[in-house]
Amino acid sequence: MNFNRADIQHVDRFIINGETMALLPMLQPENIYTHMIGLKEEKIVSKRPSYVIDHSCRYYGSSFQGRRVGTKELIGITHKPPIVIDPSNSIYFFPTTSPTKPQCAWLSHSHITNFQKVENNRTSIQFMNGTSITVDVSFNSFSNQFYRTAQLRTVVTSRIEEEQRKLNLMLFHDGQKSMLYEQIIREFRKGIK
Repeated sequence: MNFNRADIQHVDRFIINGETMALLPMLQPENIYTHMIGLKEEKIVSKRPSYVIDHSCRYYGSSFQGRRVGTKELIGITHKPPIVIDPSNSIYFFPTTSPTKPQCAWLSHSHITNFQKVENNRTSIQFMNGTSITVDVSFNSFSNQFYRTAQLRTVVTSRIEEEQRKLNLMLFHDGQKSMLYEQIIREFRKGIK
């Protein structure tokens, strides 16, 4: 990929969203920048990938450290932990190496459709929009990270679904509308008149 293309927008800050596929480090002599690859666009962010991750976690109500602790509590992973950036929108990212290393890239779990072993102990990744990249991480390590993230997604999703079931039981007892639900609807209708 040509990072010096004139058509790539340069920004000071970036918040990860549902279209963000990858955050790749750009190692420069005096700094580390981020090459953000999205479904429809690419950007160069004047911050390192770990900053973009932390800033995005904070935007969605936590911090990188908070999300790391959450991953440890949920699935027991402490080394290169995958994290949930935003559980309500199913945004999960995982690092290719230790997040403290400058060469660490971050990848969106939900956008990856396939990955393959390539020469020199690297892995080729295909994204849902047809884009592919190659990262400097072994196939086995990448595969491990990918499946750890799937485990995290499964646990978080099942907990969210369980809470929704409980709420539905409270609102719709025995298939009937509960009095609480009817009161909510009455109040809502009053507010829109």
